[in-house]
Amino acid sequence: MKRFYKRFYPYLKKYYFYFFIALLATILTAACTAWGTYLVKPVLDDIFIKKDDKMLLILPFLVIAAYFGKSLGMYVQTYFMSYIGLDIIRKIRDRMLGHLLEMELGFFNKMRSGELIARITNDIGLIRSSVSNYLAEFVRESLTVIGLIGVVIYQSPKLAIVGLIIMPLAIYPMSRIIKRIKKISRLNQEKNSDITAKLSEIFNNIEIIKAGNGEKPEKEIFSQENHRFFKLGLKGTLIGQLSSPLMEFLGSIAIAIVIYLGGSEVIAGKLSPGEFFSFITALFMLYTPFKRLVNIASSWQEAIVAGDRIFEILDRKPQIKDGNKTLNPPIQKISIENVYLNYDNTEALKGISLEIVKNQIIAFVGKSGSGKSSLVNLILRLYDCSQGNVKINDKSINDYTQKSIRDNIAIVTQRIFIFNDSIAANVAYGNSIDEKKVIESLKKSHIWDFVSTLPEGIHTILDEFGTNLSGGQRQRIAIARAIYKNPEVLILDEATSALDSKTEEAIKETILHMCKNKIIILIAHRPSTIELADKVYHFENGKIISIT
Repeated sequence: MKRFYKRFYPYLKKYYFYFFIALLATILTAACTAWGTYLVKPVLDDIFIKKDDKMLLILPFLVIAAYFGKSLGMYVQTYFMSYIGLDIIRKIRDRMLGHLLEMELGFFNKMRSGELIARITNDIGLIRSSVSNYLAEFVRESLTVIGLIGVVIYQSPKLAIVGLIIMPLAIYPMSRIIKRIKKISRLNQEKNSDITAKLSEIFNNIEIIKAGNGEKPEKEIFSQENHRFFKLGLKGTLIGQLSSPLMEFLGSIAIAIVIYLGGSEVIAGKLSPGEFFSFITALFMLYTPFKRLVNIASSWQEAIVAGDRIFEILDRKPQIKDGNKTLNPPIQKISIENVYLNYDNTEALKGISLEIVKNQIIAFVGKSGSGKSSLVNLILRLYDCSQGNVKINDKSINDYTQKSIRDNIAIVTQRIFIFNDSIAANVAYGNSIDEKKVIESLKKSHIWDFVSTLPEGIHTILDEFGTNLSGGQRQRIAIARAIYKNPEVLILDEATSALDSKTEEAIKETILHMCKNKIIILIAHRPSTIELADKVYHFENGKIISIT
C-alpha cells in the first residue's frame, strides 16, 4: 500500500485543497457518528428514566443535528474525493496512451492490443476506486472507529477491554485472507485482459471469421476463457467475503459477553441504563466501520495489482532512443551501409548496402519475407539496425528526431488504415485540414469522381476500417493521404494491388509526375509497376541477390 501511494503521490499532491475539504467533511462525519451514539445515554437517562421535559424538547433536535452533520459530511467528502479520483484517472489515461505511443513497433508486435486496452480501461478504473473511494472510506472509517472507541472507553473502561479484544484477534485471519485476495486479483485481471484481447481479435478479424465459418470455434474458445474468468471471480468472492461472517461471529461473542457483564453492572447499580445502552450502541456501531476497513483492505489488493500492471508499462523505456537533430528538407540521399536486422532470433536483413538519391525511383522485389518491408521499416526508424547504419544526407538516422524523419516520409501499404472520421480528416491525417488541398489530392489519386457524388462530399464520415468503401477506394484514399503530405520520400508497398488496370495506369502517371525532387521507393511484384523504377533490387532471404 505504501508503494502504491508513493507511485501516485505526484498526482495526489496537486489536490491538497480538495483533500483538506474532504478531510474536514470526514472528521464531521466521524464526529457526528460518535456523537449520535453518545446521545443514547441522555435520551434514556434524562427522558425515559428522569422524565425531563426540557431534555425531551432539546434531544430530538440534537439527534437530527447529529445525523444531518453525518449526512452532509459524507456527501461533501464523496463529491470531492470523486472529483480527485476522476481527474487523476483522466491524467493517468492520457499519460499512459502518450507513453504507449512512444514505444517502438516491436513492443506492439509482442503485446496483444486487447491487453493494452484492458490496462488503460479496466486497470486504471480500479485505481480510481482506490483514490476516490477506498482512501476516503479508509480515513472516514478510521476516524469513526477512533470516535466510537472513545465513547466506549468513556462510558465503561472495564467493559471496553472485553468489547475491543476481538479487533486484535481478527488481525491474523484477516491478513491471510488479504494475501490470498491479492493473488486472485492478479490472476483475475490477467484473465480479464485475455478476454479483452480475444474480443479485440474477433472484432478485428470478423470478415475472415465469417468467410471461414469460424463463428462456432471462436465462440467455444471465448466461452472457455469466460468460464475461467467466472471461476476466478467466484473464488475471489468465496475468499473475500469470509471477512464479514468472521467479523460478525467474533463480534457476536464479544457483544454477548458485554451484555452479560454490562447487565450485571446495571443490576448492581454500578452503571446507569443510559450509559450501558450508549456503550452497547457504540460497540454495535463500531463493528460496522471495522468490517468496512477489513473489506477496504481486501478490495485495495485489486488496486495494488492494477497499479503494478500500469507501472509495468509506465516504467518501461522505449528501445529506440530519439535523436536531437531535426531533419529538414531537402533529402538528397539515403545510404544503407552493411545493415543487419534481427527480430528476436530471426535474421531479417543480412548485410544490406545501397544508396538512393533524389529524383530516383527504385523498386524492391522479392518473395514475402525476403526483407523488403524490413528495410523500409529501418528507413522509417520503426526499428533500429542490429548492425550497420542508415544515413540520410550523410548523417546517421539515429541523430534525427523520429518525428522529423516521419514528417518527410509517406508510406502507402497493402494494409490500408482508414479511421472512423471524415474523408478530409483521413486524407489530411497528421496535418491540419486544407479543403482545397484535400480535393486536389483526391483528384490526383483518381477518387474525386466518387467522393464528389457523396451527399457530404469530403465531409462524409467513413466507417471504422473503411468498411463502407471498396478495397480499391480505400487504397486510393491512402494514396491521397500520401500525396497530401507532399513528402520528400514516398514509399509504395504494393500500393496499387487492389486497383483495376485503368486506375493503376492513372496512378502510375501521378507517381511519375510526383517523382520530381523526390525519392520514390516501390515494393511491388507487378511488372507494370516495376517498370517505373530506375533501378530494381532483388531480395532473397534478407539479402540483395541482384540489381537490374
